[in-house]
Amino acid sequence: MARFAARWFLLIFPAFFASSALAQTAARHAKPASNRAATHTSPVAPLPQQLFGAIPLSTKSEAARKSLELAWDKYENAMYEPAANLARQAMQKDPQSALSYALVSFAARRGMPDAAALAKAKTLLSRATPDEQLLVRWMTAIQDHNVLPAIASMNDLLKRYPRDKHVLYLTGEWLFLQQDDDRARTLLETALQVDPNFPAALNRLGYLYLDSSNPDPIKAVASLKRYAEVEPSSPNPQDSLGEVLREAGDDQGSVEHYHAALQIDPAYISSHYGLGNTRTLMGDFQSARQDYDRAITMAKNPLDELYVKYLRALVYFWEGQPTEGRKELATLAKEAADKKEPNSHFQIGMGQAMLAADAQSELEQLKSLSVFLDKPLAGMNESDRGIARAAVLRERVRVLVLQGQSSEVAPAISALEALATASRDQVIGSYFESARGYLAAAKGDFENAAEGLEADPHSPLALQQLAAVQEKLGNAAAAQDARTGLRYHRSSEAEWFLATHNCTAASN
Repeated sequence: MARFAARWFLLIFPAFFASSALAQTAARHAKPASNRAATHTSPVAPLPQQLFGAIPLSTKSEAARKSLELAWDKYENAMYEPAANLARQAMQKDPQSALSYALVSFAARRGMPDAAALAKAKTLLSRATPDEQLLVRWMTAIQDHNVLPAIASMNDLLKRYPRDKHVLYLTGEWLFLQQDDDRARTLLETALQVDPNFPAALNRLGYLYLDSSNPDPIKAVASLKRYAEVEPSSPNPQDSLGEVLREAGDDQGSVEHYHAALQIDPAYISSHYGLGNTRTLMGDFQSARQDYDRAITMAKNPLDELYVKYLRALVYFWEGQPTEGRKELATLAKEAADKKEPNSHFQIGMGQAMLAADAQSELEQLKSLSVFLDKPLAGMNESDRGIARAAVLRERVRVLVLQGQSSEVAPAISALEALATASRDQVIGSYFESARGYLAAAKGDFENAAEGLEADPHSPLALQQLAAVQEKLGNAAAAQDARTGLRYHRSSEAEWFLATHNCTAASN
C-alpha cells in the first residue's frame, strides 16, 4: 500500500530541508530609520515599516505595525482571541493593510472564524509588498483549503528568510497541525537555534516531543519548564505543562500546574476546563463538573461555551452513566444547532456517534453528520469542513469493519480518496490511509493494515488497532511502540474513552 500523502507532501519546503538551506544567510534587512542619515530637513513621507525589522510592509503606520507584531506574539503564544483582537486594532489604524485582515482571519480560525476579514485580505492583496503578499497568500490559502498554493508561498518566504524565527514558527506550527511531526520539529528546533529563548518554539516543541512517533516525556516537560522560565508572567506555560503532564500520566502534576496558571490569571478558561479533564481521568467527577461550570461562566463566545459543555457531558460516560450522557449530548446538539455554531455541531455530533448505544445508531448519526457537512457552512472554514468530512467517513469505515460489513465500505473509501486527492491535506490523507488500514486488517492483510494505520499516529483507536496488527505479524517491538504512542494520548474525550473501554469499543 503506497503511502498516499507522500505523493504530494514531498513538495513541502524542499529547499529548506536540503542540507544547504540551513546554511543560507537571511535576506538583507533594511537598517532601522534611526541609523539612516537624513537627506532632507523638510518634512518627509512616513518611512516604510518592517515586520519584526525584517519583512517589508505596505503600511506606513508605525502604530499599525506595532499592533501587528503584538498580535503575532499573542498568536505564537496560543492566545488566539487576543491575537485576533490586536490584529483588528491594526486594521483600524490602517484599513488598507492586507496583512492585518489576513492575521485577523488566521488567528480567528482557531476559534470563531472571521469570513469577512478573510475576504478583505484577498481584496487588498495587490496593495501589499511582494513579501507581505507571500504571507497573506499563505494565511488565506490554508483557510480556503488550497494547500499547494499555500506551500508555494511559504516555500518562497522560507527561501528569503531561512533564519527568521517567526517564519520558521509559522511554518512549523502548520506542519504540526498537519501531523508532519518530523519536519515540524526540524523547523522549530531551527527557530531555537536562532533564539534559544523563543517562547513559541519551546511551547510547541513541548507537545511535539510527547506526541511524536518516538515520545520523550522528559524532553517535553523540560522544554515547557524552560518556556515557563522565559515567560513567568504568562499563564500559558503552566497551562501547557498541565496538559502535557496529564497526557504523560502525571495527574497530580497536571493539577498543580493548572492551579499555577490560575494563580497568574484566574480567568484563564483553558486551565479551568483542563482541571476538569484531569479530574475526570482521576475519577473525581464532582470536582470535574465544578471546574467545567466555572469555565462555562468565563466563555466569551458560543464555541468555547459549547466545547466546555461537551466536556462536561462526557463525564457521564466516565462515571458509568451512558444513558444520561447520551441525553445530555442530544440536548447539547440542539443548542449548537439553535446557535448556528457549525464547529460545535460537528464535534458534539461526532461524540454522539462514537458513544452511541449501538452500531446502527452510530451509523445513522454519521450519515446525518455527512449531510450536514456536505455544503459550505457559515462559521466553518473550508479546511476544517474538509477534515470534519474525512473524520466522519473514516469512522464509518471503522464501524462497518467492526460489524463485519467490510463489503459496504467501498463508497466511504472512495469518498475519502476523492477528498484527499482534491485537498492535498495531510490530515485527510492520513484518515484515508488509516481507513484502508482498518479494511486491510479485517481482510487479514496485516502488512498493508500496518502501513495504513501507521499513517495516523494521533488517533488512539488507530494506534490500538495498529498494536493488534503488529502482534498478528509477530512484530513485538512495533506493537509495543504503538502501545507507547497510545499511552501518551490520554484525554477525557470520546476517542480515548473508547480506546480505554475495550468492551464498549468492541460492541460499538
